[in-house]
Amino acid sequence: MILIVDDDLAVRTSLGLLLKQAGYATKGAATPEEALQVVRTTPPVLVLMDMNYSLDTSGHDGLQLLAQVKDIAPQVPVILITGWGSITLAVEGIKAGAAEFVTKPWNNDSLLQTIRTILSLQDRPADAGPGLSRRELDRQFNFRSIIGADAQLLHVLRNVGQVAATDASVLIEGESGTGKELIAEAIHQNSHRRDKAFVKVNLGGISASLFESEMFGHRRGAFTDAKTDRVGRFELANKGTIFLDEIGELDLGSQVKLLRVLQDRTYEVLGDSRARSLDIRVICATNRNLAEMVREGRFREDLYYRINLITVRLPALRERPDDIPLLVNHFVSNLRTTYNRPSLKVGTKALHWLRELPLSGNIRELKNLVERAVLVSGKDELSPEDFQAQFTKAPAKAAAPGELPPVGSMTLEEVEVQMIRKSMEFYAGNVSRVAKALGLSRGALYRRLEKYDIPFDE
Repeated sequence: MILIVDDDLAVRTSLGLLLKQAGYATKGAATPEEALQVVRTTPPVLVLMDMNYSLDTSGHDGLQLLAQVKDIAPQVPVILITGWGSITLAVEGIKAGAAEFVTKPWNNDSLLQTIRTILSLQDRPADAGPGLSRRELDRQFNFRSIIGADAQLLHVLRNVGQVAATDASVLIEGESGTGKELIAEAIHQNSHRRDKAFVKVNLGGISASLFESEMFGHRRGAFTDAKTDRVGRFELANKGTIFLDEIGELDLGSQVKLLRVLQDRTYEVLGDSRARSLDIRVICATNRNLAEMVREGRFREDLYYRINLITVRLPALRERPDDIPLLVNHFVSNLRTTYNRPSLKVGTKALHWLRELPLSGNIRELKNLVERAVLVSGKDELSPEDFQAQFTKAPAKAAAPGELPPVGSMTLEEVEVQMIRKSMEFYAGNVSRVAKALGLSRGALYRRLEKYDIPFDE
């Protein structure tokens, strides 16, 4: 039974009818006292709860009721219902133990999807413990593209397998090169959406001025350079999964627009005022500390709680060194086919040497190192010396403000790239001002922006 708590009879009635049509038994409560009585006597499987029960509409009574419900039945998930203008209040509720929040007026399909997701997460099996093997995981799930048997990785894969069957939003955290995209693909491949689209979006490569056009699409003539219609990424991913990589790079203005879509599951194409519905699974990834960015005011707290119903943290490669030989042999196996070298292999001493490397670039760096060694050495069996000749230490950290980088730590080209990026950030992407500050013509700056693949607004 789902408990609906709202002092508005019309809201209780409409929600009751919606849930009944979806196959759920419901019970309504008009006051906090009635709700607590139901929770004590017949604990529901889920509570849908309004935040206001008094004239001051501060939401304090809603937060108090939430605390009382969680005290009586901590295992019962609570979904908060609030107005868009009270999302800050809903975030306080999430901190206090609510599972999710929806805004009024709600979208019926989106609300039902949220309820199904929350209930399916409640039904997940208990932790299988340290004895769970890679072989057992592979029997249950499709993890063919993920290499490794370290205990930390197996813990991640178990969680991935369990949440994949739901529509829960997932935030994947981890350093660059740890395989966040592979984990996102694994979630999609093990979900009921596996036969639908999996759309990858690198948010770090989309400028603020182009965000709406890229994500929502546009109609011809919607703005000056809109010569043809464009299909947005959300429309391409509809019914499937959208993977929003580098979400920590998104500016605050774009964060608001993204939150609206994730909350309402609707969007509008630029130049077309008709709202379109979305049925979509959202997976985000970042190599940044979003919680710290929230504290610093650089990432919206409400968006943070919207995208991380489930958080998956990928271990760095240095945290699972026993997987390095497995990864190296996997890469070499692929290279045998790619370069038609069937006798190619890596010696035991080389595997031991690679295992001790400080690979700050993680799996991506290891893969590049192996391929370089294969191409340059020309040998069928690679030794430690072959890898030593190709291994380059991680670049030195950027110099402190006002200081030049140490001699030999950066090339002139790297210094130029860093200066252009800093200038673009300082002048908010204004190409004319950046060109003037750097002593370049606009044409010369444009050529460098394209050469170094630095995003800019045309």
